[in-house]
Amino acid sequence: MALSPTDVTQLAAVDSARAARLLSDVRSATLSGQRAPVAPRPVIEQSWDRMRRGGVDPDHDFRAGLLPRDEVQRRRERSELRHVLPVLRKGLLSVADVAHHIMVVADEEGRVLWREGSSPVLRKADGTGFELGADWQEGVVGTNGIGTPVVARRPVQVFASEHFVRSQTSWTCTGAPITDPRNGRLLGVVDVSGPLETMHPATLAWVDSVAKLAESRLRELHQTSLEQLRAVAAPVLARLGGRAVVVDRDGWTAAVAGMPYQGRVALPKSPSAGQRWLPTLGLCTVEPLAGGWLIRASDEPVPRDATRIVLDLSQPRRWSMTVSGDAGTWSHELSPRHAELLYLLALHRTGRSAAGLAEDLFGDPGRTVTVRAEMSRVRRYLGGFLEHRPYRFSEDAEIEVLLPDDPRDLLPHSTAPAVVGKRLSRRAP
Repeated sequence: MALSPTDVTQLAAVDSARAARLLSDVRSATLSGQRAPVAPRPVIEQSWDRMRRGGVDPDHDFRAGLLPRDEVQRRRERSELRHVLPVLRKGLLSVADVAHHIMVVADEEGRVLWREGSSPVLRKADGTGFELGADWQEGVVGTNGIGTPVVARRPVQVFASEHFVRSQTSWTCTGAPITDPRNGRLLGVVDVSGPLETMHPATLAWVDSVAKLAESRLRELHQTSLEQLRAVAAPVLARLGGRAVVVDRDGWTAAVAGMPYQGRVALPKSPSAGQRWLPTLGLCTVEPLAGGWLIRASDEPVPRDATRIVLDLSQPRRWSMTVSGDAGTWSHELSPRHAELLYLLALHRTGRSAAGLAEDLFGDPGRTVTVRAEMSRVRRYLGGFLEHRPYRFSEDAEIEVLLPDDPRDLLPHSTAPAVVGKRLSRRAP
C-alpha cells in the first residue's frame, strides 16, 4: 500500500533508517524531475520550490561568513529573546540533552545567537556550520529548521532528506517562530536539532508549546511595563483638560482621560513629537513621555477626502499598509493574518461577509468567530477607512496593492485557499 507524507512521519518514529531511505528517494526523484514514491509534505515542497527558484545548490554546502563575536553579543543585547531564555532553557534543555539534541535560538534574520545542549551534538553541529553567528536563512543554506519557519511563520519539522542541501540530511531539525505579542513582529526562531535517529513526531508539538510559553512570558513583561507607564501617566493626565491618552512606544494604552478607552493606538512607524494625524483619533499633538507618548486629540474630524491606501505585499516576509491624504501619511506593519485579510478585502471592493472571509481563509465558512476577532483588531488602526456588514474598505478610499514579481512569493506563509488560488491563477499562462 502506498504511503502518504503523514505515514512517512509516523514511520520515522519507529524505523528512522527506513524513513530516511524513503525520503532520500523522494528528494532525489523530486529534484531530478522524476515521479517520487511519496509526495513531499506541502511545507517542504513549497520550500524546495523556493530553493530551486533562488538557485540554492542541493549538492554543495554553502556557508555565509560568521558574525564576529562582538556583533553576536550586540544582537543578543538588542534582542527581546534574551528575556525568554530561562523559559526556553527550562522547557527544552533538560530533555534535549538526554535525547542527544541541541537547542538553538536565532534572530529574525536566521542568525544563530545562542546554542546549548548535548556536547557531542554541539561538536557535530560545528561540522555543518551550525555555529554561533552562522546564517541559516533558507536562501543561504536551504530548507532547515530555522530558515523555513522564518518564511512559513509556523512550526516546521525537517527530517533527514527533507533538508534541501545534501550535507544536512543526517539531521532532524524542529523549529518554531517566536513573535512579539506587542506588534506581531517575528523575533526569531527556537530550534531543537540532532542526529536523524533521535527524531520523534511529538518533538514538533513540544517545541511549539515552549515557543508559546515564551510568548506568554513576553506578554507578562509587557503588562508590567504598561503598569509602570500608568504610574507615570496618572499625574500628567490629571493636569490636562480635553481628550488625551498615554501609550507605550508600540501604541498600547496605559491610561486615558476624556475619551473612551481603546487598547491600542496606531502610531506612525517612526513617531516623533509634533502635530500628527492618527487613525481613529484624527489630528493630535504628540509629546514624548518616559517609556512612551502623550497624545492629545483635537476636536477636528478625521479627514476622509482624497485618501489613498497602499497595501505592500511585494516582500516575501514583511508586509505593510500606508494611508495617505491631505492630513499626512501613516504606515503600519502588518502581521501575517492581517496581510491576508486586507489582501482579500482589496480583491473584494464591494465587501465580504465574516462567513465569506472564513471560507477564503480556512475553507470553512463556520469559522466566523476567528474572523470577527481579527477584523476587530484591524479596525483599531484602520478606523473609519474600514466598514463592516459586510467588511470592506470605505468607498472614498483609493486602494493600491503592490505584489511580488514572482506570484509564488505572494504571502508565502499563507495556506488560505483564496490566497493559494490567486498564486496559481497568476502563474497560469
